[in-house]
Amino acid sequence: MTQPQHTGGRVNVLTKPAVIGSIEELRSRLTDAQSRIENARAERGEAGGTPRVVLVPTMGALHAGHLALVRRARSLGDIVVVSIFVNPLQFGVGEDLGSYPRMLEADVAALAAEGVPFVFAPTSQLMYPDGAASTRVVAGAVGSLFEGAARPGHFDGMLTVVAKLFNIVGPDVAVFGQKDAQQVFLVERMLADLNFRTRIEVVPIVREDGGLALSSRNRALEPAQRAAARALSAGLEAAASVAAQGVGAALQAAQARIDVQPLVKLDYLVVVDPRTFLPVGGEHHGPARMLVAALVGHTRLIDNVALDLS
Repeated sequence: MTQPQHTGGRVNVLTKPAVIGSIEELRSRLTDAQSRIENARAERGEAGGTPRVVLVPTMGALHAGHLALVRRARSLGDIVVVSIFVNPLQFGVGEDLGSYPRMLEADVAALAAEGVPFVFAPTSQLMYPDGAASTRVVAGAVGSLFEGAARPGHFDGMLTVVAKLFNIVGPDVAVFGQKDAQQVFLVERMLADLNFRTRIEVVPIVREDGGLALSSRNRALEPAQRAAARALSAGLEAAASVAAQGVGAALQAAQARIDVQPLVKLDYLVVVDPRTFLPVGGEHHGPARMLVAALVGHTRLIDNVALDLS
């Protein structure tokens, strides 16, 4: 396995990341990498404090959106760790846990091209040695709305594994994508409520040509479905263009663009207050966020956009 090296105060790799499946080994390698960076800085007469660790949590099947997170992570710290773990706690009965794409070799190759030194790829047995976590983080009322209503328990499972990853890796910063807006809100609230020292960095949504938000599930779309799915981003764009006219106008504009696509089965279209993530009334003014979720064939897609309802 290729050994990481330090370059310019950061840890890089020669050919591919170290793929680690042990908590003890990961912690040992991170400690060693930090020591080597500190020693290199001392030799050059540089200050800088303890080298910063940045975590990018993923479930694998990496695409350009994930790689945008990795690039942002590299700009934020000295050592980047990408976790790849398909978390069973996030999947409910009848969901696609068994068929969720697993392509570790291709993911590692993509991360090597981005200069990632460490990939943490634990097994379910390592993360949940007793079969399931008896102690879990509960997402609360917001966790039962929108995606939480469609996928009961999803956000409890997500927060639980994120908390575990933060405790395992000990990152200074963790990078998430804006596409999963409800997830970002709940993680930030968990960090505040439970006094984690990790800071969250949110990267804007990366989109395909035509506007469809990148997702690992997009690969399941047939050509006609992919074309129809672009109505979601088109609806959000239409809503943003008329947001100054109020919540009702924004919802009407988005609905009109989505309804013309019979292949798109809308689940919810809602405007929320970004401070509470609760739906806003028609009189709301100021920042807001529109959320949309729909089924296209058997594929569930989500998207969102910031609105200025001033």
